[in-house]
Amino acid sequence: MAPRSRKASSPAPAQNGDVAPPVPPKDDTTSVVDVDALLAPVPGEGREEVKVNNASATDMKHACDDALKRFLSRPDLFKQIHTHTDVRLALGWLSVLVAGATGLYGWRVPFEQSKPAVWVGVIVYVVLTVLQTLYAYFVEGDIVFVGKRKTFDKRIVTERITITSRTTPSTPTSPPAYALGLAYVRSAAGGKTLLGKGRASEERPYTEFFDAKGVMDQDRFERWVGTVVGQVMNGKAQ
Repeated sequence: MAPRSRKASSPAPAQNGDVAPPVPPKDDTTSVVDVDALLAPVPGEGREEVKVNNASATDMKHACDDALKRFLSRPDLFKQIHTHTDVRLALGWLSVLVAGATGLYGWRVPFEQSKPAVWVGVIVYVVLTVLQTLYAYFVEGDIVFVGKRKTFDKRIVTERITITSRTTPSTPTSPPAYALGLAYVRSAAGGKTLLGKGRASEERPYTEFFDAKGVMDQDRFERWVGTVVGQVMNGKAQ
């Protein structure tokens, strides 16, 4: 008698709705996660102490600006865009090269013969220096952070945030304060589809973040920044 053939057994179906997770997209985007969880303060273990002269509003502002950039430019948040810094550095280095080349030419060539080229070099140097100053004042302004990130929510979503900072001067009744202005845009299809946008502005006295010795409470500062950024990202800010 011929042996009976056995049918290959099919794999058992997944129980209790267990389904293999989808393969993540192979790009630099991240899946959408809870914004509030991302904006939680960084654990304080091993954090370097920040201490400034608390009598100088400028020093305290610079410390806050640096702390804000460190906090928001973490890998799971935003990738910082350095366009403004790059433009200023390019103009600055170009003016230095022009000045150096002009000086070298004037040193190697007789004075009367070199005057036309030296004048051109001086004019170009002045123009570049003025352009750098105008760019910093009118274009960059008070911007301290420009960040961008991509997430994947059935499609690639791009988020861009621009933050400005300034010091609100003290008055007879209030100390100087750190003021933030935020602009947020959420888009898809390479910026062609606007999904949402928001603006927010907040300020807090420097005394909330610096003690009597000038030591910065980085945890408190990051909680405040995270709250303000979270509100504008969640559409809760005007």
